[in-house]
Amino acid sequence: MRWLIKLKDVTKRYGKITALDSVSLEVREKEILTVLGPNGSGKTTMLKIMASIDEPTSGEVFFDGEKVNNGNRGNVRKRSTMVFQKTTLFNTTVYKNVAYGLKLRGYSKEETDEKVKEALELVKLVGYENRHAKKLSGGEQQRVSLARALVLNTKLLLLDEPTANLDPKNVSIIEETISRVNRDFNTTIVMATHNMFQAETLTSRVAVLLGGKMGEIGMPREILRGPSIDLASFARLENVFSGSSKILREGTSIIEVDDGIEVEAAVRQSGKVTVFVRPEDIIVTKSRLFSSARNVFRGKIVEVSDFESVVRLRVDVGKEFVVQITKRSFVEMKLNVGSTVFLAFKASSVHLV
Repeated sequence: MRWLIKLKDVTKRYGKITALDSVSLEVREKEILTVLGPNGSGKTTMLKIMASIDEPTSGEVFFDGEKVNNGNRGNVRKRSTMVFQKTTLFNTTVYKNVAYGLKLRGYSKEETDEKVKEALELVKLVGYENRHAKKLSGGEQQRVSLARALVLNTKLLLLDEPTANLDPKNVSIIEETISRVNRDFNTTIVMATHNMFQAETLTSRVAVLLGGKMGEIGMPREILRGPSIDLASFARLENVFSGSSKILREGTSIIEVDDGIEVEAAVRQSGKVTVFVRPEDIIVTKSRLFSSARNVFRGKIVEVSDFESVVRLRVDVGKEFVVQITKRSFVEMKLNVGSTVFLAFKASSVHLV
């Protein structure tokens, strides 16, 4: 597949701080690429360079087959747009905020009206045209920012933590919009996030950025479901445990990850190990489950995150586990913060890092 934007050995320094260190990356046309990494990993800096808002200290950037330079930087900027994590809106109506870029490009009133309406339909804010943008909720303001970017219909859309700190309803709307824009308009999208669930469900490929350096790049299933040294050092990765492992006669291993907490894994490994368990591989029940699962723990729910069709729970069993269940199961079991539950997962669901 043809690439739309390419970074080649891009380094960006701010004084003595190196934000990006020899980063190389190709973004394919019409794909959604997630750049996954913790805060401070260089994600925002990389997006700003892709958007031609910032220039690299060294290295090369190519857009749509051309090397980006001072002669064409302005034109490249018009063909891409970026939505920042921190929403900045003008002190005026929603309509005027969304129409601003079109006004700069000389669109007529009729064209502007039509395009603004289409953009607001995408983010489900039709009827908000005359509302004051700064008086909206945080999630609604982020959707206005997204509409302001979408109305320009650029080839490349860059999103910096687009759903950070938003409620589940606004997260769902923004995620749906991202998928639709990519599918219906063939817009190439690069999204920076630390949300692993979002990276797995929304995107075509995942690139891991840590400490300004590019790590693994591949399909979400390859990067997020298998052993990964890069992800092991990613602080937001759930259910990562280190401990001492002993091989059992049956061919599995017992890993002591904390006082009294032992995990059985379908591997033969002794000594110090690090393992992880995917939240989707853990079964949640109200009473002890009698099955072939080798790992069963009793604990209490300490946090609930609602993602519309699924719910993510943080359960304290002596160590905290993050688990994911369907919204239907959550409702049927009448779960909430403080509920006592049992967690069960197979030894084969425990992966070595």
